[in-house]
Amino acid sequence: MNNPALMMDTLTKRQPRVELSTSALQHNFKRVRELAPHSKVICMVKADAYGHGIAFALNALQDTNGFGVACIDEARQLRQLGCLHPITLIEGVFSLAEWLEASQQQFECVIHQQQQVQWALAHPEIYQQHNLKIWLKLNSGMNRLGLKPDALLDAARQLRAAGFELVLTMHFANADVPDHPLNQQQIQTFLHLKQQLEPIEASCCNSAAIFNWPELHFDYVRPGIMLYGSSPYDEISAAKLDLQPVMHLKSNLIAIQQLDVGKVVGYGSRYATTRPTRLGIVAIGYGDGYPRALTQGAYVSIQGYDAPLLGRVSMDLLAVDLTDLPTSIHIGDEVTLWGDNPSVDLIAQHNNTIGYELLCRLTNRPKRIII
Repeated sequence: MNNPALMMDTLTKRQPRVELSTSALQHNFKRVRELAPHSKVICMVKADAYGHGIAFALNALQDTNGFGVACIDEARQLRQLGCLHPITLIEGVFSLAEWLEASQQQFECVIHQQQQVQWALAHPEIYQQHNLKIWLKLNSGMNRLGLKPDALLDAARQLRAAGFELVLTMHFANADVPDHPLNQQQIQTFLHLKQQLEPIEASCCNSAAIFNWPELHFDYVRPGIMLYGSSPYDEISAAKLDLQPVMHLKSNLIAIQQLDVGKVVGYGSRYATTRPTRLGIVAIGYGDGYPRALTQGAYVSIQGYDAPLLGRVSMDLLAVDLTDLPTSIHIGDEVTLWGDNPSVDLIAQHNNTIGYELLCRLTNRPKRIII
């Protein structure tokens, strides 16, 4: 962006932005179909579609078999947007009133504790009139949500006697670590219960499990993070999995300074220059959702070049080292904070977290742009 007129226009307003790629989201959905061709796909759009926007995800994922959300508020939002797909509440309902509303609105519910079983048994009529399925969740070893095996068998007996159709489901604690010993324990527990409940539909695969265990795809798979182009693994990049980043977080250079040796940068004066330094200031910070607690080695991309971060990220600004980059880089140039390069997973590693968290915790300040 070297045209002076365009550069002046760039600086007329602050421009942190989130570019959302419909084609990338659809590519990642097709990857799910390629990996699990015989299963129905329940696309997870909880937490505002992992920070991407639930309306955006709904429009891009019309070929899915259904959507998964955490709670009834998110399901209501989908219906208000015109969604006619099946919707599954993965935490189930939290009251009898919510069970009745879920029945009326045709939301399918996960049942993971006894109170939910009782609500279903007390009011089965509307739920069954709409041919809705109960997703009966097994606690196979993660010890978060779910009924233990004996309790699940008892609940299944009662629910079937009342006329409900069931899907047996569970969640892996360590699907991102395929050789973790708990995985096989969970798988064996699940398969044993499935055998006892046959015939029954089943679902146990999240994003990592979709890649790891084709033999466990069963009737439904539940992709989440892979849809949005982030890797479910620490050691395997999204690119190696043939996933495309859906979100690109961008802003612009708004200032450039030339610093001598020994000059400090940013709050706390934690960084001091060790050479003459060309310093760039980017209009974005933790007030926009970019992480503050970054370790050394994090960088942004400008004109395709890597520009290391210097000093602390502040609420509205961050500093980058332009010293080794071409002098053609100017105020107004576009800066990519994450996307193709660097990936959100890489920035997350430099923040001692995972890409999921960074995607979900963006604020509303950056403008959303669908491309």
